Formats: sequence, structure tokens, C-alpha cells
Amino acid sequence: MKCRIIPSNPVDQANRPSKEQFIAAYYNAEEVKQLLELVKDDEIYISILLAAYYGLRRSEVIGLKWSAIDFTENTLIVRHTVHSTEEGIVAKDRLKTKSSYRALTLEPFVRGELLRHREKQERMKKVMRSTYSKEYTDYVCVDALGELIEPNYVTDHFKVVLKEKGLKPVRFHDLRHSCASLLLANGVPMKMIQDWLGHSDMGTTANIYSHIDSESKKASAIAIGSALG
Repeated sequence: MKCRIIPSNPVDQANRPSKEQFIAAYYNAEEVKQLLELVKDDEIYISILLAAYYGLRRSEVIGLKWSAIDFTENTLIVRHTVHSTEEGIVAKDRLKTKSSYRALTLEPFVRGELLRHREKQERMKKVMRSTYSKEYTDYVCVDALGELIEPNYVTDHFKVVLKEKGLKPVRFHDLRHSCASLLLANGVPMKMIQDWLGHSDMGTTANIYSHIDSESKKASAIAIGSALG
């Protein structure tokens, strides 16, 4: 049409499909506590902990480095990712969007668990000696031999763990949704949740999580009840 080959754009007559709201599965506070208690000795415990507390994407969890954690200032910086591809594991200092780069406050319990995890890694280095991998020494989520835990393994093993522990089946990514739902339930504004999760705009956050904003709905019900007597 721009080249004047046809007089009009036929796509203008098409009906756009309606956008369906995504309804995320999630754990409530008690379910998250139970999960963390039951998997505290599992090899992907730290991965689960980071996803539940910070709503990190799987690639952000596996990509977290010790150099991005400041135990003095109590900050955790999300700036590196690890992905599974057909060619293998791809690690890069490039996130999904500019908003995905974010500095988060290190929560006291998580801080303690990370320090214990680092001590465990140091012990394994001494025990395994030359067998311990030197390639991923700066990564938080490595196995007993220092090898990077693959993203797909985290997803698959998480399903197995939930089944073995008799817990409600959810995806690993649903821990991100669980984090958001807990923030909403405790009165954290949507804008702050957007920043915490690293969404590029608040519309994304609102579209996904507005259905679980129960407190605002309660406030609306009280308001209309008061107005109408």
C-alpha cells in the first residue's frame, strides 16, 4: 500500500483477537514456608529460595554470581543470566529488558542461607581438590563438583521434588508468581512489585497479578458498601 501497488491495506478490515488475561498459579505463604522447609537439604534449595523470595526468573537464578552479592551493604544485583539452548548453556551479561537490571535488598534469612551455602562450596573445593570445577567458581548455583546447575535440570528436578514431598504441583516459574502474590497480599504497591520483579512496565505486572489483589478488592467492597449504606 505504501508503494501504491494496492489502494488500501486489507489488514485494516481484520478483527483483532481479544487478549486473554494470564492466570498464574502460585503458593500462599504457608505453602512457600512448607516448601522451603522440606527442600532445605536438596541440591537446588538455593535456587528455590531465590525464586521464592525475589521472584527471579530461572535464568537470573542460575546466572547469579557471588560478585553480584554485597554482604556488607546487603544488596543483590541481578545483571547476568544463564540459558539452556540447543547449542548448550549460554551465559551472558544481558537481561530480558533494561528494567531487568536491578539491585535488591538482601533479606536477613536469605543472607544467612547464602553465607552457609558459600561455606559449603568452600568445603567442597577443599574435599574435591582438582576434581572441583574451576570454571564456575563465581556462580552461586553449582553442584557438589562445582559444575553449573543447568536451567532445564532445575525445572525438571523441581517437579520431581514436589511430587516426592507431596506438595501441590506448580512450575518453577510459578515461584515468581508466588513472590508477587505475597507482596500484593502484604500491601506492597503494584509499582514497587514491578521494580522488584524487573518488569519493563507496570501494565505487565497489573495484567498478570490484578486478579489476586484481594486487599484492594476488599477496600473497594467496603467503600461501595459505605457509599450505598
